[in-house]
Amino acid sequence: MNTRFQNRREAGRFLAERLWEYQGLQNLIVLGLPRGGVPVAAEVANELGAPLDVLVIRKLGLPAQPELAMGAIAPGGVCFLNQHLIGALGIPNDVLTSVAFHERAELERREREYRGGLPPVNVQGMTVILVDDGIATGATVSAAIGALRKMGADRLVVAAPAVSPEAFAELSHQAEAVIAVLVPETFRCVGEWYEDFSQTTDAEVRSILAHARTPIPSHASLFRTSR
Repeated sequence: MNTRFQNRREAGRFLAERLWEYQGLQNLIVLGLPRGGVPVAAEVANELGAPLDVLVIRKLGLPAQPELAMGAIAPGGVCFLNQHLIGALGIPNDVLTSVAFHERAELERREREYRGGLPPVNVQGMTVILVDDGIATGATVSAAIGALRKMGADRLVVAAPAVSPEAFAELSHQAEAVIAVLVPETFRCVGEWYEDFSQTTDAEVRSILAHARTPIPSHASLFRTSR
């Protein structure tokens, strides 16, 4: 393949090829990280025949260093805190409370946008393939892993089309597996690995999820071609 993906959809199809061992696995769910991870996850879920959902998670970044995650919040009141980092940096409670307050408001907005009246995603006892469109620092994914563990996920597989070597090594210690199409030695930003890296909109995320939740007619299989 070329060293760049045409778009997120193509990247998702390449990524799905690396995940075939999970096809047909019981209690499997594919979760996309919004926004950009959702179209990638949609291709993965389609190829694996697995349900697709979205993990609306907000990283609790330090005010002066937003990429440094103090923890994360997830729907259903789930809050994961990196106590080691909080203690090492002496982060006061008022700073943590303020950041969490603002991020909770954005999380609730996105939940309404993407899920409507549906309940929070249930990962209890599930094998979760957590998908993003690329991973540079790994901070958000690391926070997501912590939240998913707290939510009761049984096994976590992190998957992205392009992952930096540093993030790949770090996340390999946190998840059962890290799967990538590209792990380039030089990694400046996620967008450099895409021809089209235009922003995924809320409307696109809603459309993808609505399509994934639409029941497939029983006769549809008659018109599917084999791989």
